Amino acid sequence: MEFIKQVDDYIQNKPNWSNALKLLRSIVATTELRETVKWGGPVYTLQGKNVLGLGAFKNHVCIWFFQGGLLPDPLAVLTNAQEGKTKAMRQWRFSSLKQIPVDEVRHYIKQAISNQQAGLVIKKGARLKKALVIPEALTDYLKSHADTAGTFESLSLSKKREFSEYLLEAKKAETKARRLQKVVALINRGQGLNDKYK
Repeated sequence: MEFIKQVDDYIQNKPNWSNALKLLRSIVATTELRETVKWGGPVYTLQGKNVLGLGAFKNHVCIWFFQGGLLPDPLAVLTNAQEGKTKAMRQWRFSSLKQIPVDEVRHYIKQAISNQQAGLVIKKGARLKKALVIPEALTDYLKSHADTAGTFESLSLSKKREFSEYLLEAKKAETKARRLQKVVALINRGQGLNDKYK
């Protein structure tokens, strides 16, 4: 990949995130994407089509996927930074250099390139249903507790999604275990995670 000076300048102007940006840039550089600058930041294209971009903000650095809504997200790391506004774009945020898993980032980028090569796009106005990803811990629990599984199946998709995302956000084993206990208790009562706020 041919690096361009404007991206060097962008990185230099983000001293708190320069090392993280350099690492992300080096990962992208192993692909066939072309480096450009759009909207004041680094954007990487394939045959003139935007595939991804890099950005640095006050509390995080991120990689944008322009068609991220179509990406498989086994790590549950992609977020819609403008819920209700953008259908396709997703971002993966990192709050430190150490948080960037090089191999996993490379895998997501390669998938984004494959999707672009296949012509997969979310058209404006299209409605995208996010797949429900049930965490392994909850799946295992439901397999061995038929009553809870039956109650879970009767819940609305939004309640199932709230429970699943709440569990997927947990990083530490003890947090996961504590959250699973809470979720199971709520499921058994037929309640959603956020019912008390509604």
